[in-house]
This record gives sequence, C-alpha cells and structure tokens, in this order.
Amino acid sequence: MDTVVDLAPMRRSSIGFDHFFSVLDRAIKARDRTQYPPYNIEKTNEDTYRLTFAVAGWAPAEIAVTARPRLLVVSGRKPEGDSKRYLYRGIPSGSFEHRFDLADDVEVRGAQLANGLLTIDLACVPPEAPPPRRIPILDPTGRAEQRRNAGLRLVPAPAVGRSQRRGTA
Repeated sequence: MDTVVDLAPMRRSSIGFDHFFSVLDRAIKARDRTQYPPYNIEKTNEDTYRLTFAVAGWAPAEIAVTARPRLLVVSGRKPEGDSKRYLYRGIPSGSFEHRFDLADDVEVRGAQLANGLLTIDLACVPPEAPPPRRIPILDPTGRAEQRRNAGLRLVPAPAVGRSQRRGTA
C-alpha cells in the first residue's frame, strides 16, 4: 500500500526548515529504490557513528567517498569491458551511489576497506555557540534607538566619614 504524504501545510507554517523538508522529500522518493550494496548504520558512542557497506569484490580505486557540507556520497564504479561469459550472474557488478544527508555538526573522520567491508566513521562535533548579541531597534528614520541611560556613567560618591554623616564637623 502506497501512502501519499503532503508536506505543504507544514511548509507554510515553518521558517528555516527548508533543509529538513528537502531531506524528507528525498527520503520519501528514495524508499522504493533497490539498495545495493547493503549497508548498516551503527551508533558506536554517544556522538560517533559508523556506516558499513558490504562491498565484496570491490577495490578501493573503484569506490569514492566524498564529504560535502551536510552531505556524504558513497559511490562505486566498475571498469567497463568485462569479457567473461556468465552462465548465471547473481553478484551485482554495476555502479552504485548512496547519498546521506548529514547534520551541520557531523563530520566524516575516515574510511577503511577490509575483508569486503567499507567502514566510514562519522562524529558529531558541536560548533562553538556564538556569544549573545544585542539587536538594535531602529526608529522610523532608520537610526538605532538610543537607550535611556546611554552615555551616562555611574560615578561612586566620595567617601564620607562617620562624623560627616551626622552633620558634625
């Protein structure tokens, strides 16, 4: 059974979630595609992840792992011209491409191919929070509104002795 999802009502009432909605759209459209090669997504620690692809028969030169801002692309391409004559061909040998949308704070740490498994390590690296900043409020002429006490400094009063406070000199 196919379910139709309409995201238009959420788009109309949301600001700044464009990336989120494009990720949802791609996920909905991609769910029917065959997923070769098979892969796992593993959470290895509180803020680290590992992608593992089953790529038996593939050489490192035939696979590309490309990290872009908020996107990881894993692709493979076999060289043309396989001259073998197969009676039965059950092992896929065509090209593939997988795209993974990443959060802003996820970075690719490395990739390794061993025993027919391609592993890609990812980590969440939270960015430093910017310091809070005051937003100036403009008046109708376009100038920044002056704060009531702007330019005034508090100056401590001169020290007064006990005898001076009572009015005695």
